[in-house]
Amino acid sequence: MPRLALYTFGVLKSPLAEPAPLTREFYDVGEAVYRKIGRHPGHLAHAEAADGDRGTLFGADWGAWGEFAVPTWYGKGRTRKTTALAATLSLWTGLRPAFDAVYTGVHRDALNRRYDWFERTEHPNHVFWWVPDGVTPTWRDGVSRLEHLHGHGSAPYAFAFHHPFAPDGTPTRNGTPTRNEDIGPKSDQVP
Repeated sequence: MPRLALYTFGVLKSPLAEPAPLTREFYDVGEAVYRKIGRHPGHLAHAEAADGDRGTLFGADWGAWGEFAVPTWYGKGRTRKTTALAATLSLWTGLRPAFDAVYTGVHRDALNRRYDWFERTEHPNHVFWWVPDGVTPTWRDGVSRLEHLHGHGSAPYAFAFHHPFAPDGTPTRNGTPTRNEDIGPKSDQVP
């Protein structure tokens, strides 16, 4: 049974190593959000550094999730002191559980404050795609899909909440095939 991969990416207003007060608040809130989402029904797994070091993204051992990668439009630092980004890579049983996890509870509260912490960009900040059972998506897969979404819009290869697709490539609404109806927010710009 196919599983749904989700890659999220956002550029923070200040580096994680020396955060401004609001970025520090994001980091503190993020811990609770990640714990809650990790227990959400339908969440299967998420990328974690094999050594457990959350402070290192570039150069960390991510195991089957592959080498850490970011979109070409990310122009801030890549060292432990200069990195100013937040990225996630996760697996879900389907779109409805992912939608419910993102748009309810503590994550919804965090979304309401996203522009306190993140820079506004014209780039999408999340992308979905279906992977076969037993396949672990990689960071590079996520970047490739996010960049494809930015350049071409939602398609079965890479899509957003606004225009989802079923594993067979048909447009869906709440997991049910439909013409071009959608689920979720009315913008592909929501993290």
